Amino acid sequence: MSSAAGVSESSDWRPGIGRAVKYSDKREGSVTFAVVAPSGRIYRHRARTRVPAASVIKVMFMTAYLRQKSVRNRPLRSADKDLLRPMIRRSDNDSATEIANRLGPKPMKRLARRAGMKDFSYTRPWGLSTISARDQSRFMSELERYIPKRHERYARWLLSHIVKPQRWGVAKVTPSGWRVFFKSGWGSGTGRVGHQVAWLEKGDRRVALAITTEFSPSHAYSKRTLRGIAARLLRGL
Repeated sequence: MSSAAGVSESSDWRPGIGRAVKYSDKREGSVTFAVVAPSGRIYRHRARTRVPAASVIKVMFMTAYLRQKSVRNRPLRSADKDLLRPMIRRSDNDSATEIANRLGPKPMKRLARRAGMKDFSYTRPWGLSTISARDQSRFMSELERYIPKRHERYARWLLSHIVKPQRWGVAKVTPSGWRVFFKSGWGSGTGRVGHQVAWLEKGDRRVALAITTEFSPSHAYSKRTLRGIAARLLRGL
């Protein structure tokens, strides 16, 4: 494929918003989503709806931690990785709480402002902070802008090495040839919330998305919803 053809393909693709909306209308609970296409255009459905963040806020924790003055300009130590690795790869809550305690609210609010988030609010317990699909899709689309260059590789590694039992939803429908970087958030198996934030890349092409669900009958049901929405949004990619 020529470079010109690659550019055309990148700019012409559109996410399957209509199919995803029709599917979401048939699902129990509340569903929102937003997609940032390779062209940079954002497509969305109810994407300004504010929902409890659950564990997708851990991507913001990781970013704010790496941006600290005491961390940004030095190599990561074992102690740093012992906090970040379990928090992202297996969604460990204790390490997230430890990072939240160390950071306090100001770095999180500062990061949200820097990323142009309109619907974010931070609170404790941190899982009740609020996010929107619009904000999170844009954040994931440009995540490396907010991470110090020397720590970018490690952050990418973490988000692309989620443990196998937590690789559901978008991770199950990633198109061939694409690589997925993502984080999920869920409500202790109840279905109260079930979210995913992600970006996919292939060469110099990039697609970012955020899907949120609330009030599903169960965690298993929300996972099926996430997979169904992601599959329809990414069709033809």
